[in-house]
Amino acid sequence: MSWITLIIKTDPAHAERLSDALMEQGALSVDIHDAAADTKDEQMLFGEPGEPSGEIWQNAEVSALFNQDADIKEVLRNITHTAQLDSQPDYRLERVEEQDWVRLTQSQFDPIRISQRLWIVPTWHQSPDPAAINLILDPGLAFGTGSHPTTQLCLGWLDRNLRPGDKVIDYGCGSGILAIAALKLGADHVTGIDIDPQAIEASQENAMRNQCDPSKFVFATTHQAVQQGLQPDEQVDVVVANILANPLVLLAPILAQTVRQHGHIVLSGILKEQVEEVRDVYQHWFDMCIADEQEAWVLLTGIKR
Repeated sequence: MSWITLIIKTDPAHAERLSDALMEQGALSVDIHDAAADTKDEQMLFGEPGEPSGEIWQNAEVSALFNQDADIKEVLRNITHTAQLDSQPDYRLERVEEQDWVRLTQSQFDPIRISQRLWIVPTWHQSPDPAAINLILDPGLAFGTGSHPTTQLCLGWLDRNLRPGDKVIDYGCGSGILAIAALKLGADHVTGIDIDPQAIEASQENAMRNQCDPSKFVFATTHQAVQQGLQPDEQVDVVVANILANPLVLLAPILAQTVRQHGHIVLSGILKEQVEEVRDVYQHWFDMCIADEQEAWVLLTGIKR
C-alpha cells in the first residue's frame, strides 16, 4: 500500500483555510510548515512561553496525505473554491510507500561516541562500552537523538567543563539528552524546560530510563515553569540552550538573568553566519567566545561578569 502527499505553496492569508479545506476533502493528515525549513532562509516563529505564536510562515507549504486512489484533480478544484483562491495553487505530488516505519527510524540511529567516556546509546542497541557513561535514549516525538551537530557540541562542552555539584538549566530540553548528561556527569540538580509537552514527557521517561535520581531533576513546559516558579530565584552555574539563533536572541535577558556571576552560558543551534548577531546580544552580560564548531554549526559560550 502507498499514499500520496499533496504539497501546496501558499501564504499566511490562505494557509489555515487550505488546511481546513484539505481535511474536508478527506486528507488523512495535514501539516503547515516553512518551505525554507533547514535552510539559511528558515523563518522562526515565537509566541509567549507556553502559548502558540499565532503566526504563519511567509513562505509556507501545506502538505496533505491522501490514500493512493484519491482524485487529486478534484481535490484541487474543490479546495480552490472552498479556500477562496483566485486560481488553482502551485503544487507537487510525492508518493509515500508503505514501510516498517519503526525499524526504518531506528536504523538511522546507531550508538554515538561523544568522547572517551561518553556515549549516546539508543534503547534498541547494546552499549559498545558498558564501562562508559552511557546516555540510554529514546527521543520519542522530541528533538534530541544526539546525532545532530548542535547536540554533540553541547555534550562535548558538558563533558569537558561541567563540575560535580553544578546546578544546571537546560532550556529547550527536547528529549532531555543534555539534562541527563549533566546529571550523569555529576550535576547536583537540573531543571529542563521546553515549550512542547511531548518533550517534557520524553525527558521524564528518559531520565528514569537512565536511573537518574528524581530528587535531582525537574522537567516542565515553559508555561509550567512560569506558573510554578521552576525557574529558580537562586541563579545556577550553567545554562545550556540548544535551540536556534532567533529564539536565543529573544530569550537573552531571561537566560542571562538565571546565570550566577562567573557562571556559564552555553548556546547552540547557531549557524556560522549568525554568530556575530547572537554574540553581540549576550556580550551585555557575558564574556563570549566561540567554544567549538562542527560542520556549519557553532557553539558559543560565555562567563558572566
